[in-house]
Amino acid sequence: MLRLSIIELFLRLIPEGILYAFAMYAFTNTKKIDIKKILICGILLGISIYLIRFLPIHFGVHTILFLMIYIFISVKIIQVEVLNAIAYGLIMVITLFISEWINVFFLANVLRIPVDVFLGKPLIKILYGLPSLILFCLVIIFIFYVRNYKKVRRN
Repeated sequence: MLRLSIIELFLRLIPEGILYAFAMYAFTNTKKIDIKKILICGILLGISIYLIRFLPIHFGVHTILFLMIYIFISVKIIQVEVLNAIAYGLIMVITLFISEWINVFFLANVLRIPVDVFLGKPLIKILYGLPSLILFCLVIIFIFYVRNYKKVRRN
């Protein structure tokens, strides 16, 4: 069971959910981005992550459950095809894991900050986790612009 505070829901999980929703738009080359749908998906994903973490399950199972919810929300709200939602969902989860690994590696090995310090209090955890969220956001924005540039260039 991974305990999260309510502040982590609003400052980390909902923004992360919004990025996941925008990522689905970026990958599927959706012509019109619906901000309302992105916000709804982001809030639903953030709340679902928050609730999943309270389940008495082994570490890592929560990621699979989140991925299933992400696929379901992408299909039902954003209206992405199931196979695309599965493929892009896996890519986004792996991308976030890599950005978090880079962040933890940098904090622990380059800055020599003990792991228990940046995984301690909720606000400290949010602040130290911010670079991974920013890196994740930059990757999504890069993908969005590359895919749109190719689409504009073809026309």
